[in-house]
Amino acid sequence: MGQESHDAPVEMPIDGTLDLHTFSPKDLKTLIPDYLEACRGREIFQVRIVHGKGMGVLRRSVLAILERLDGVESFTQAGEGGGGWGATLVVLTRSRSSVE
Repeated sequence: MGQESHDAPVEMPIDGTLDLHTFSPKDLKTLIPDYLEACRGREIFQVRIVHGKGMGVLRRSVLAILERLDGVESFTQAGEGGGGWGATLVVLTRSRSSVE
């Protein structure tokens, strides 16, 4: 049996929920836009990003990334049934660019 590389791509389901607990914070800048684009490609326009509650550092990073993405229509803290302040709900634009 071969040893798996830590840099090998990780297959993840594109189901509208992105749980960041298994990812490194340094990967967020590419992970979040790539995941949201994959969701849009599958016509999933409402996405839940689970970042955990902790001290809020990861949440702030997620929000900063979302603020800069053109394909994001809106985002808000999840309600208590969706993870409360440990998750962010994202609504994606239905077009590839918000300026069409």
